[in-house]
Amino acid sequence: PMQILSFIGGVVKVEETDLMSRVGFLYPILSHNISLFINATREQDSGQYMCTVNVVDDTIRKHKNVGLINLTVLVPPATPTCQLHGNAVVGANVTLSCSSKKGKPSPMYQWQREPPTLQVFFPPAQDRARGTLKLTNLSLEMSGVYVCRAENQAGSKNCSIVLEV
Repeated sequence: PMQILSFIGGVVKVEETDLMSRVGFLYPILSHNISLFINATREQDSGQYMCTVNVVDDTIRKHKNVGLINLTVLVPPATPTCQLHGNAVVGANVTLSCSSKKGKPSPMYQWQREPPTLQVFFPPAQDRARGTLKLTNLSLEMSGVYVCRAENQAGSKNCSIVLEV
């Protein structure tokens, strides 16, 4: 554990951590509770935070003066990369893949074919966790623009690929 913020003897002290310029008490200490804020959150701010309250001349009881909270900073997916695997010729099979280098929690992927021939895909052709779409027995009519959306609770990003059979 590393101390990031304290109020001792009427003095607020912010420790030398990467949170130093982004953390503070939300309210004046003696007038409200001791909530804290973290501005400009980053993925590495995720973790367990502990609040310890010790009152002068009070008996310190083990685990009775401690509060714990887990913070998970969500990260939207980075713009994914779309790729074609295989030869796009009539009768062949190809796999379209989509992957995003960032995202917390890990993004899920959804493929669709754009208008004028809108098409949405489902398992087993599409694997939402891996970001793959398997197209089998290609025909000329399967040519078009395919869009992949990487998405999690924090946001979504798209990439696209042109399939020319």
